[in-house]
Amino acid sequence: MNSVDLEKEKKYNKWIIALSIIIPLVVGGLFGVNLRDLGFDVEPLTFLPPIYATINAFTALLLIIAFVAIKKKNRVLHENLMTTAIGCSAVFLIMYVAYHMTSDSTKFGGDGIVKYIYFFILFTHIVLSIIIIPFVLITYVRAITNNIERHKKIARITFPLWLYVAITGVIVYIMISPYYT
Repeated sequence: MNSVDLEKEKKYNKWIIALSIIIPLVVGGLFGVNLRDLGFDVEPLTFLPPIYATINAFTALLLIIAFVAIKKKNRVLHENLMTTAIGCSAVFLIMYVAYHMTSDSTKFGGDGIVKYIYFFILFTHIVLSIIIIPFVLITYVRAITNNIERHKKIARITFPLWLYVAITGVIVYIMISPYYT
């Protein structure tokens, strides 16, 4: 039986803190940068939103299947699915930034109650997508350092938050997709 590696976990914690600060700052900073406005001759990557929305849907599916796998005590499958979900989230983030750095922002064109629902979902999605970064990283590190009891405790928080972010990413895309040019 593997023992908990607290020293390794402490080393990872420095990276978790750094990434939890750097990722939102870089994404936020790059979100306002459009390469075409800076004179770069790049084609708008307008084909990316349905792809990264699909990646969000796939991530949600992976999270649900991983949850079922661990409930059935299939730890290896659970680990593989969770690692894949993290990879999908990273690919999503790269595509999301690439799209926004090459394309004009799309404005939501709905009105009335639908507009308020859209902005509520969008706001909670954005806020939780920032908050979820350290949760995902801590949960993952606790698993790979064999700190399973602490992993389970934080996973109970991480799972629903991450699932919400993945699902609302798809909902936001569906709601705004009629307004893409």
